Amino acid sequence: MSARSAPPAVQVRGLVRTFTLKGVLNGIDLDIAPGEFVALLGRSGSGKSTLLRALAGIDHEADGVGEIVLPERQSVIFQDARLLPWMRVLDNVVLGLAGNDVRERGRTALAEVGLSGRERAWPHELSGGEQQRVALARALVREPKLLLADEPFGALDALTRIQMHTLLRRLSDLHDPAVLLVTHDIDEAIVLADRIVLLDQGRLAADLRVELPSAGPARQDRIAGLRRDLHRLLGVEDAPAEHRDHAAVVTTLRGQS
Repeated sequence: MSARSAPPAVQVRGLVRTFTLKGVLNGIDLDIAPGEFVALLGRSGSGKSTLLRALAGIDHEADGVGEIVLPERQSVIFQDARLLPWMRVLDNVVLGLAGNDVRERGRTALAEVGLSGRERAWPHELSGGEQQRVALARALVREPKLLLADEPFGALDALTRIQMHTLLRRLSDLHDPAVLLVTHDIDEAIVLADRIVLLDQGRLAADLRVELPSAGPARQDRIAGLRRDLHRLLGVEDAPAEHRDHAAVVTTLRGQS
């Protein structure tokens, strides 16, 4: 059975979330297939992080109704790596895991994110990008069937973000979880996701398949077309030239992964 014909890894029906009588999510229906990478876009205040927090089960301050069906194993990564400063890198990665092989699994996860040899480093000895690599290793060592990512690269510099885009997509393909990435970056959504969902005023306003050609002018044309569509749906002008150049670099790196 293919991922597309299998039951959804994530199924959301009629999800409503409110804070002090203010509606944030107003009846969300969303399916994510096993192994599918979905990017969630929207203006500030549209409900992106609220939806992710509802799926993660950490929206206890909100009132609401709706049905959420999720796989048993889930992991979450945030913009802040949230490493425990009093624990070494490897201990952060395997925190909460049990079994005789957990430290070896942790070393393998660190190798996958390019941090072999840093197992005994302290978090403060790492750069911001390295800390996010540890957070990604900690998420994936648990072999989740769902990976939730809330703007995990928002605090990183441009070059580090490009490197992390390539790493996240490669490891997503390797481990094959369903992924929901919350982002405000249109180009990030296009080059990473299989599908882009747009939130507007707490409702799903658009659901677009990315389906990029493998290379060449057709790929760039598809990227440009998606960018125009998303800018129109978001009510913003088309991206300046430097953003288009950035997307081309990220796309090139994704093709090399």
